[in-house]
Amino acid sequence: MFLHNFTLFCNKSNIRLTNNKNTINITIKTSIKMKKLLLVGLFMLTIATQAQEQSDFKKQTIEFIKITGAGAAFETAISQLGMMVSEENKEAYTKEANGTLVGLYDKMAELYMNEFTQSEIQELVTFYQSDLGKKLAGKQMNLAQRGMAMGQSWGIEVQGIAAKYN
Repeated sequence: MFLHNFTLFCNKSNIRLTNNKNTINITIKTSIKMKKLLLVGLFMLTIATQAQEQSDFKKQTIEFIKITGAGAAFETAISQLGMMVSEENKEAYTKEANGTLVGLYDKMAELYMNEFTQSEIQELVTFYQSDLGKKLAGKQMNLAQRGMAMGQSWGIEVQGIAAKYN
């Protein structure tokens, strides 16, 4: 998008918008008031464009989070926690619990968006849509759980070594 990461130059009769690829020069032969209105319009357009780009980035990031297996893990957690809920309240519980996922995905997307660029997220989405990526997504939760168990066991072993030297 042109108006992303642009610079603005303005003098008495010219306005120039530039980014690393394009330049727009506007020569104005009108009043100062008209120039100010044009600048405000350009500024509003820029904000709208950047908001749309941010929205697209967030959608891609949420898609990435879901296809990595996190979405299935959240659904499983809701289901497991729902086992404590009586059958008569299960439908209401499930609806309300699923409603919390939107906020969770938004927060997680912000977390990832602070660490990865939009193009990096797109590359990750492409990977997770590949056969190997799907295989990883399917095994990732189980591998993480098994890895955590191994790490805990190792931690206990190292604690024993440390105790030996006290």
